Amino acid sequence: MDVTASHASPRRPRPRPLPGALGLVAALGVALLAAPAAALLLHADYGRLPQALTEAAAGPLPTSLTSAAAALAACVVLGTPVAYWTARTTRARLRRLVEAVLLVPLLMPPLVVGLVLIYLLGPTTPLGAFTAAIGLGSTNSLFALTLASFYEAAPYYVFSATAAFERSDPALEATAATWGRPPASVFWRVTLPAAAPGLAVGMAMAWARAVGAFGAAVVVAYHPTGLPVAIWIALEEVGLPAAFPLALLLLAAALPLPLAVRGGWSDAHRVP
Repeated sequence: MDVTASHASPRRPRPRPLPGALGLVAALGVALLAAPAAALLLHADYGRLPQALTEAAAGPLPTSLTSAAAALAACVVLGTPVAYWTARTTRARLRRLVEAVLLVPLLMPPLVVGLVLIYLLGPTTPLGAFTAAIGLGSTNSLFALTLASFYEAAPYYVFSATAAFERSDPALEATAATWGRPPASVFWRVTLPAAAPGLAVGMAMAWARAVGAFGAAVVVAYHPTGLPVAIWIALEEVGLPAAFPLALLLLAAALPLPLAVRGGWSDAHRVP
């Protein structure tokens, strides 16, 4: 018997149209948020796109995708247990402490995150010497870029995952436990499926942040060059005409996963 199916919630009623004033405010908000992307699309030199794609494919694009994928995997593997514990713990003080720790990377400018990572993992530090000894390299390496992307992206995933676990019904877990399922089975077969939509949204947000990581990356991993740093170099050396096509490639690399997740979520909850 499927525990989640037996406790399925009814479909939400069809939402009512927004009142006129709220609709105007919403339209203004969408317009403001869309303005930068519209400016990029309008002012990009599309004649430079083939050259930009060739240059990006030679290094920055695969570097960004590889580091972002590794950072996302680290976010999921390390962040999911943290999020579940945060959502279920009854130790309020410890929970607030953990949440404060998770907020620090969000509150600090990404450039400062990079500077802190240098002090933590620089070549002259014990951790930096260890990573260098095992062949990872703490600065100017793919590992360093992945680490910078992880620190910029992890809070987005953990907070989204925490909210997803908080929305899942603990009664489902209790029911499964009364049927004799071990805790690990309850987590994999009941808790994760119930929280999956929220976890997927968190993964999409973390992916987009990891692909676009710049502030920390430019400090600890100027080389190998990812797409955000390549955009900065193109802007400094040539100007906007060279930077905009690379920015379009960055959007093309980052957008598919969030759009797919959002589309799948909307389709699954569409009111017939």
